[in-house]
Amino acid sequence: MDTAVHPESEASLIEELKRGDSTAYQKAVREYSPGMLAVARFYLDHSSAEEIVQDCWVTVIDAVQKFEGRSGLKTWLHRIVANRCKNRLRTANREVATDFSETLEPELANRFNSTGRWDLPPKLQFHESADTLMENGELSDCLDKHLSALPETQRSALMLYEAHQHKSDDVCNILDVSASNLRVLLHRARQKIFLMVETFQETGEC
Repeated sequence: MDTAVHPESEASLIEELKRGDSTAYQKAVREYSPGMLAVARFYLDHSSAEEIVQDCWVTVIDAVQKFEGRSGLKTWLHRIVANRCKNRLRTANREVATDFSETLEPELANRFNSTGRWDLPPKLQFHESADTLMENGELSDCLDKHLSALPETQRSALMLYEAHQHKSDDVCNILDVSASNLRVLLHRARQKIFLMVETFQETGEC
């Protein structure tokens, strides 16, 4: 988990970074790199994520001069990482899902009515605690598999918001999407994960 930085301390750190203070730079790298790496890991494998973070810190040396403080330093850094990762994926000809008018997959379409609400809600079984469920190695592996299969923006939105506990405004800034589009991304990602858990509970198969 990132070390909390108070607004006053952050403002001082930013000023020191703009002055080219090497000690401030080292402090920023120590405090913010773990969170930046976590963001990069939502997009790329571990070694590529580390490379992206290192490249971003080189960029920050000059880019911080243009930092205007419209968002927190952490959010700004995370957005640099996210954008760099997206560019890497585009270069590798990986599909980036940004079409928010796309239709639902066939296995989902017949579960919703014309208003977009559940017509046939998942029959999730809650007699087991969440901890007990996640101790099931097969379910955990299945979850990882389905998370990896989500479109990039859906996966990133879900992980940043749910796993990393970022505020919705911060997630919007990092992914460069509107609040309404973020709601769509989270809604679709949760639908797919709920159905995956339902199928696993009913059949034991991923």
